[in-house]
Amino acid sequence: MKYIVWAVFLYMSVLGNCVDADDTLSVSDATQACLDCHSSFHPGIVEDWKKSRHHQTTPEKAMAATGLSKKISATQIPEELQKTPVGCAECHTLNSKSHTDSFEHNGFDVHVVVTPNDCATCHTVERSQYDQNIMAHAWQNLAGNPVYQDLQRTIIGLPEIKNGKVLFGPSDPVTEAEACYYCHGTKLVVKGLEKRDTEAGELEFPVIEGWPNQGVGRINPDGSKGACTPCHTRHLFSMETARKPATCKECHNGPDVPAYKVYDNSKHGNLASAHSGKWNFDATPWTIGKDFSAPTCAACHISLLSNTDGNVVAERTHRMSNRLTWRIFGLPYAHPQPKNPDTSIIRNKDGQSLPSDLDGGFAPEFQIDEPERAKRTAAMQTICKSCHDTSWVTGHWARYEHTIQRTNAVTKTATDLMREIWKKGLAEGPEKKASLFDEPIERMWSGTWLFDANNIRFTSAMAGGGDYGVFAEGYYNLSRRLTEMNAWMKK
Repeated sequence: MKYIVWAVFLYMSVLGNCVDADDTLSVSDATQACLDCHSSFHPGIVEDWKKSRHHQTTPEKAMAATGLSKKISATQIPEELQKTPVGCAECHTLNSKSHTDSFEHNGFDVHVVVTPNDCATCHTVERSQYDQNIMAHAWQNLAGNPVYQDLQRTIIGLPEIKNGKVLFGPSDPVTEAEACYYCHGTKLVVKGLEKRDTEAGELEFPVIEGWPNQGVGRINPDGSKGACTPCHTRHLFSMETARKPATCKECHNGPDVPAYKVYDNSKHGNLASAHSGKWNFDATPWTIGKDFSAPTCAACHISLLSNTDGNVVAERTHRMSNRLTWRIFGLPYAHPQPKNPDTSIIRNKDGQSLPSDLDGGFAPEFQIDEPERAKRTAAMQTICKSCHDTSWVTGHWARYEHTIQRTNAVTKTATDLMREIWKKGLAEGPEKKASLFDEPIERMWSGTWLFDANNIRFTSAMAGGGDYGVFAEGYYNLSRRLTEMNAWMKK
């Protein structure tokens, strides 16, 4: 009885304070039931949502938009969802039957995790594109690749000293969730229900292994892959947040993926630091020169861009590789982008789960061909030419292509040296079915391509140039590791 009185009081007080941004809009009864409690329990969530576009319009109004400003890609939305803002219930109860994390909560079947399949109700095209993105397959690409698993084990596995050697055992799920799978995404598995004492009394909630996580390749309780929230951070789902480089920094900060560090050191990053406070990050389309004056990660890889005449310069895409020709991660060599976002299926000529063999040869049956590479290069260069003339762009590209060949050549020199070390029996390598990464000299070798060559390539690709690609994180370290490897072998 005391709980009922308290709940009625809370309902009346919260209802009086709950104001929609548009007085003509009313949330659904189910969402209002959520707000009646969660406005008090989780004000940060609710206040963010109130500022969001989801709260300030309806799917019906969003679908009525025309031209390039349209932000919703579904052609049909269920009638019952069209006339109210997208609120708590619309996301957390919509597809409860397909969610293993669904549970009964105050009369509703609620699921904790909102997935790309849920977002696809309104954002159908974006969800489909993201599913073809390497990011969406990031969990499988790591967990399903024995070479990467071996590297992971030698980095975050539990070490012990045995017979004078450092041996790496398996890593544990908690460490994995905070390390590699923080970005790659965890696999969410419902382990049952537990009762908790809450401000609203004793309630039952699902126990989800791998939660919390917002990794880009998360395996969700409805079977879908990926998450929208790494970029479109809940519950504001701000376009500005998704377009600002600091959002990408969370996972692309190196030294294995140094994109943000390179951007921060580049002329583009310098311009953004000086002027982005005056940019309009909410405009759709995003007009080059008017809304922003230097590229960000989103401008180059994702956003719908137009020129000041209103002509489209680049289509919006959630398949991040659509404008990328080379995959410049050192694995161990830079190589053409994969055809399939599931890279765990790739095998080199030696049967290893790598996109190139140790001699530097590619695995062409798994990688895009020359016509596709030319198409993607042209798409990216079109963006560049909105601010630079043709000679500048072609000159930059010539340097970039040269850098790819140069760093691959240096990587091969280091790898040839490492193979000589394995051949001499100074370390155990693939011929003995041993780890490629668990001995000090192997760690030195892997650093040449996992860090140094990567930094040089990213610096070249993103026009970082100067000190970052030489003394800070580039050629100096690469040549140092190579000479130290040679000295180690001789000693």
